[in-house]
Parts: sequence; structure tokens; C-alpha cells
Amino acid sequence: MKKRALITGITGMDGSYLADFLLKKGYEVFAIERRTSCKNNVNIKHLENDIEIFTADLTDQGSLIRALFQCNPDEVYNLAAQSFVGASFKIPEQTANVTAIGVLKLLEAIREYDRMHPYGKQIKFYQASSSEMFGKVTETPQNEDTPFYPRSPYGVAKLYGHWITKNYREAYDMYNVCGILFNHESERRGIEFVTRKISDGVARIKLGITDHITLGNLDAERDWGYAPDYVEAMWLMLQQDKPDDYVIATGEKHSIREFLDVAFNHIGIKDWSKYVKQDPRFMRPAEVDLLVGDYKKAFRVLGWKPKTSFKKLVQIMVDNDIKILGKVK
Repeated sequence: MKKRALITGITGMDGSYLADFLLKKGYEVFAIERRTSCKNNVNIKHLENDIEIFTADLTDQGSLIRALFQCNPDEVYNLAAQSFVGASFKIPEQTANVTAIGVLKLLEAIREYDRMHPYGKQIKFYQASSSEMFGKVTETPQNEDTPFYPRSPYGVAKLYGHWITKNYREAYDMYNVCGILFNHESERRGIEFVTRKISDGVARIKLGITDHITLGNLDAERDWGYAPDYVEAMWLMLQQDKPDDYVIATGEKHSIREFLDVAFNHIGIKDWSKYVKQDPRFMRPAEVDLLVGDYKKAFRVLGWKPKTSFKKLVQIMVDNDIKILGKVK
């Protein structure tokens, strides 16, 4: 029989790539989508005939239990969150309700479903943890044993989700894993994120639609990978004999300035200084200056390593935005 997977956050970047990956593996794929007046299904439009979507919400435990009974999954991937760090300072309570307490409600729903299942069942659960939990880093690079020091409501909420997942694994013998994913991007990234803001802005400058990009901090350094590479790691974590937690990263750090260098160079512009403006509105109240991960454990246990270089990632994003904007220009 085919394995059955349930994905939360299906309309996001990771959710859509994970669905693509699991379908190629022969899974039946189900998804949870919260009800909104204006649907944003651009990332999953190509999946409409291949997956089944249920209406549910991480803040409504009853809806989660119903979704589990409707699809009877073998694996659950929790990728849903209020995931924009900047917005978490403006809507901290909503961020906590979804990104933190939502994990608890989903774990409780799974525990209840496993208990009530007529033949007994143990759903394997993946929690999308985040490098933002490291925040004000105490050591570099960061690995699974590095102390956490989150610097945003988002990072704090993710840390709760991370620890409650581990707690339920230990307290109830659940098969729960946490993937501590460092920054990963793609052409499906939302326009509000700085990487997509840059690739979209560079494409607009290339096509003569605009003459500048407005950004915040240009000196922050991140470990950027390619999202399709990272969803494979999610799946690999749930195929192991024992559940555990893993850092998924590239082991390389690059600044926003370096991202701009590659993006502008790709369209033939060497000096981008006159095309980029800084605005204090886009600065975080508490900044995370440096994040870079050590993925040795994932390589040793899972056999996973990143496949796409930083330069290639940036070029993919710029080319895709040029293609999109060129069609509507």
C-alpha cells in the first residue's frame, strides 16, 4: 500500500516542494489549508489534481483531529507557521498562537488519534524548527548541541514548538523529529522575504520597471540553501529507525551584500550601490547578525548534503523573476 502523508503549510514554499517530492516517491499526499477569504495557491496550482486538501487550522484542535481521521496518515509534516520574522514583532500573540501553541495542539491531536485508532498506530511527526532559535549565537557554526538564544517572537515561538516536540517524544514515546533548518530559499519564496525582494527587484531593474530596491540591514550573514534540497532531508529524518533532531544547512555564510553582488552581477551590473536604498523601517528591533550551520550529523546519519551552490540559488531566483515579470510587462 502507498504511504500516506499529511502536510500543514501546503501553500508555502516548503510545503509545495515537499508535496512534489513525496508524490515522486509514490505517496498519497494530503494537506491542511486554513480558510481565508483570498486563497493564495500559486505554489500548489500544479498540484490541484494530485493532492487532497482539507480545511483546518493549527489554532483549532478539533479541526486537526478531523483531518487526521479523514486521511489516516503515516507521516505528518508540520510546516505551517507565522513564518515572517519581521511581522512577528508586530503580531507576537498571533505568532505564538500559531507557531508555538499550534504545534502543541497538533501533537495532542496526533496522540489522541493514535490512541483511538482501532488497530493501534504511531504516526511519524516532523516539526519544522528554525535556525532563528539560535538567535544571538554563542558559538559558530551552530549544531544540534548549541545553546538557543532567540531574538524575535518568531524565534521564541519556534523554540517552544521545538521543545514541546522533543518533550512529547520522550514523555509519550512518539516518533517525533525536529529539523533545525537554516535559511533556504527558492523561486517560490514569498515576496516579503529579503531574498525574494532582492531577486524581484533586480529583475525589475533589468526590465526597466523600477530603478531601485529598498532594504534594511545589509550586513546580516546567513547560511542559505536551496529549498528542494532541504525537503529531502525532512523525508529522510522520518525514514530512520529512531527519531532524532538534525541541523540542515550548507556550512557556508554569506551576507546580504554578497547576495546583492551575485544577483546584480547576473544581470551585468557590477556596482549596485546606486540601485539599493536602506530604510530603517525594515530593520529588526533585535537583529540576528550571523547564522551558519554544521550539518555533519545529517551527513553521517542521513547521508544528506546540500546540492545547490549559493551562486546557483541566487541565479535561479533572478532568472525566474525575470521570466515572470517579462510575461506581464
